[in-house]
Amino acid sequence: MSTAATAAIDDTVKRTISHPRLIAACTIGNALEFYDFVVFSFFARTIGALFFPAQDPAAQLLLSFATYGVGFFLRPLGGVVLGAYADRKGRKKATILTLMLMAAGTVMVGLAPVYATAGVFGALVVLAGRLLQGFSAGGEVGASTTLLAELAPKERRGFFGAWQLASQGLAVLVAAGVAFVMTNALTPAEIAGGGWRLPFLAGILIVPVGLWLRSALEESHANEDDARTRSVSSLSVALQQFPTRILAGVGLVIGGTAANAVIVLYMATYAVTQLHMAPKAGLLAGITAGVVTLIAAPIGGILSDRLGRKPVTLVSYSLILLLIYPAFLALNASPDLGTLLTIVAGLAVLNATGGATVIITLAEIFPVEVRATGMSLVYALGVAIFGGFGQFIVTWLIQATGSPIAPAWYVMACALATIVSLTAIPEMRGRALN
Repeated sequence: MSTAATAAIDDTVKRTISHPRLIAACTIGNALEFYDFVVFSFFARTIGALFFPAQDPAAQLLLSFATYGVGFFLRPLGGVVLGAYADRKGRKKATILTLMLMAAGTVMVGLAPVYATAGVFGALVVLAGRLLQGFSAGGEVGASTTLLAELAPKERRGFFGAWQLASQGLAVLVAAGVAFVMTNALTPAEIAGGGWRLPFLAGILIVPVGLWLRSALEESHANEDDARTRSVSSLSVALQQFPTRILAGVGLVIGGTAANAVIVLYMATYAVTQLHMAPKAGLLAGITAGVVTLIAAPIGGILSDRLGRKPVTLVSYSLILLLIYPAFLALNASPDLGTLLTIVAGLAVLNATGGATVIITLAEIFPVEVRATGMSLVYALGVAIFGGFGQFIVTWLIQATGSPIAPAWYVMACALATIVSLTAIPEMRGRALN
């Protein structure tokens, strides 16, 4: 690689960028992605009934969650294709492309005809929309996080990067809030009759704002004019030179994505299907998780800038490992709103603190010429299996074992994988990016 390709971003470039606008521009696509996924999760039962004709409601829910998870199948492919595009053409171009692809997938889901109208065609449209969303999301996090890491001040990268997870909290909050308002304003029949489409279509309104924010960003890395860059595959370089970091990075992602799938997303469904609470209680749990993530993630980033990435990650996921099982026992022993919200809030604090630190670490452990590819691949692989199918897996575990505590076992196993993976990751706090 040329010296220009691997040089750090010039300080004069960084000073021309407003920090709030930089954070907003780099996180808005991630927020839209998560908003779409959370809305799908909250309306999983309705979507299952409308698109998957099955006599058993549990089977409909499983099919709905399976469709939700299928979108994650294309994340690794999107991570490779769009990550390589970001490493060669530039981070800014890649983030604009991923935002447009994500919007197209969301429109497809929101406008898909139901089974009663179009038969299986409607389900295929939903599936295609989810696949397109998954493909674009595979490149979004890698491209936008590397752009954020490369433009952020060295001593504050943890704080800046933490806003990627904070944006997910904001997305959960908005999605849960929209669903909460709809369940109060519309009857179940009205929601099934088309009201469920409104949150998906409303999400498209953020796209023009995202394009405007990203249009003003400086490009942090573009190598397409370098002949040596054009002749080398960033994926090949990442796989050949950094296999240990790729494997360890996937391990880091597993704990956070599994905890996020259960604590932030699945708990709303769990409250209704397992604890037999009102749907509004589940939505309040989602709103609580969103608020806590929005607040706790930047705090986790600040702590990682001061104490180090590895200590913050280790403490966060060790506590999740120790507390998730007694938390589910307490929730099933006292299935009331106060207990539900307290447990969700406490676990969400730990998940947000650790997860925010992991996201920026994934961008820091790869060199500039393969950073977007490496991070996109690692994040997509971890999230595709353990996050995308997390709700499906725990729903199946509950049915297979007959135990409502089964989700805790899943989170514990994944948290342990993250703790073990930390041993192969270097401490990146305060280091200059190469």
